[in-house]
Amino acid sequence: MTENYENLTHLGQASPLPASPDVAVLETVPNPHRDADYLIRFTAPEFTALCPVTGQPDFAHIVIDYAPDETIVESKSLKLFLASFRNHGAFHEDCTLTIAKRMVEAAEPKWLRIGGYWYPRGGIPIDVFWQTGAVPEGLWVPDQGVPPYRGRG
Repeated sequence: MTENYENLTHLGQASPLPASPDVAVLETVPNPHRDADYLIRFTAPEFTALCPVTGQPDFAHIVIDYAPDETIVESKSLKLFLASFRNHGAFHEDCTLTIAKRMVEAAEPKWLRIGGYWYPRGGIPIDVFWQTGAVPEGLWVPDQGVPPYRGRG
């Protein structure tokens, strides 16, 4: 199978960090296994955004699972998109759902779920979860593997 990847603007070249998630571009490529239901997992254990009120950094472990349909998300564009949150002020819930909804918009997967495991702020960890609907029948979906926050011991 020969695919045309000329539409990609990041892969294989220097790409500056987008100024914000709003201007970041999530790129896709054709799914090489359109005939199979399978799961793709992206894990970002050092995700950073800013509190929209205080400007202080917030940190999260983000896990994204999705079953692709016609396209898959190109990982370099996803890395740049996620990094664009570093100087962006938004609450945990907004960051988590913005990531998920942008991926759904870009790739139109059969199914997607996201787990945003946020580190404590003011003594309270906030975990945010969202998915597009029921898991497709027969799709193996492993646990996201992020233990609940337990403090220092």
